[in-house]
Amino acid sequence: MSDVAIKVENLSKLYQIGTSRSGSLRESLADKWNTLTGKKAQATQDFWALQDVSFGIKKGEAVGIIGKNGAGKSTLLKILSRITEPTRGRIEIDGRVASLLEVGTGFHPELSGRENVFLNGTILGMTRREIKARFDEIVDFSGVEKFIDTPVKYYSSGMYVRLAFAVAAHLEPEILIIDEVLAVGDAEFQKKCLGKMNEVAGQGRTVLFVSHDMQAVSKLVTHCIYLEHGKVFEKGEKNFVINKYLSAINKSKDNLVYVDSETSGKPKIRKVRINTSKPNNFQVSSSPMSIEVELSIPHRITKTCLTLRIKDNRGVACLDFSFFDTDFVCSSPGIYTLICKFPKLKLYMGKYSIDAFLAEPPGGEFFQTLENICPFEVLMFELSRGDWEWQPYNTVYLEEYDWDVKTAVFSSQE
Repeated sequence: MSDVAIKVENLSKLYQIGTSRSGSLRESLADKWNTLTGKKAQATQDFWALQDVSFGIKKGEAVGIIGKNGAGKSTLLKILSRITEPTRGRIEIDGRVASLLEVGTGFHPELSGRENVFLNGTILGMTRREIKARFDEIVDFSGVEKFIDTPVKYYSSGMYVRLAFAVAAHLEPEILIIDEVLAVGDAEFQKKCLGKMNEVAGQGRTVLFVSHDMQAVSKLVTHCIYLEHGKVFEKGEKNFVINKYLSAINKSKDNLVYVDSETSGKPKIRKVRINTSKPNNFQVSSSPMSIEVELSIPHRITKTCLTLRIKDNRGVACLDFSFFDTDFVCSSPGIYTLICKFPKLKLYMGKYSIDAFLAEPPGGEFFQTLENICPFEVLMFELSRGDWEWQPYNTVYLEEYDWDVKTAVFSSQE
């Protein structure tokens, strides 16, 4: 296979919805009885989780598998990990595979963390000597040293995934397969995992990574495979494929745009829309963005103050900006549209939403408060700053700056 680690040709996987999966004696006898008595068999439906998927991955390459829920990502990884068999197609894999597809994969709940490290390592094809040589490093990375001799059935989901990832990543597989399971861990552990996967990829080993976090994917991989309805929709350089995926995401317009069509006797906000640099409320940091606000003014008011606030997904306020009424706006009944333009919105990567407040000046009437509307996500994968390590919540704002460097030259006598 030369320099190819994984080669997939015309891979397909068929599931029959409505069929029994266990194949137990009781169910077999029940099916036989239904046949003899003329009872109608349970209706089945064919569902192709994968259809004619083909691609090749070179040794030492880090590849992201992206797509919406139900696109076939997890099914593909299960087939590559030899957990399930394909319906048809051909797969060639050159190298030992370690996979982490769900919390506690390969763990026995009644065994301790220590025993499961050796059990899981053996399943991955390691000798006891190899596992023992890496044991302390595995436990230290996982952070569960205090509970290493406790049965893992008492572990939280976070502890499970910490130890499982530590085993999979430290036992030197040629191919490392990671599913969305890292979402179970906290931000600090995700950062450690991504750092470790970067290290694994840097050592010439192959990494397959599935995640819905495009920022994390862009930090780790060089190429992406975009699956849609079980088929390869696009594959190639990561930024090109990620942009295709972001453009194709179908988010509810009711979620992305705030609309209030009910009549009211008071001034109110009828509509809020954000115009991001990419479709579906994705915004590239330091790119232009605007926010449109539609006000309904049923009667003349002397002054109005509209304040918008951008918050991150922890509820921390990041930016406030206000519009103070002039004699033109709201001077008579009607619908007014205000547009706030940002030439370069310099928010850091992360998920954000908007709060809106409509009121008279301080001391006057408070008309309306809206919270957590128009969610949007800031990305940095197309920027030079995107070469930084993936660090969620590292900061909230980026500013442009220049450095002046002055060099002092020492004479040979000094």
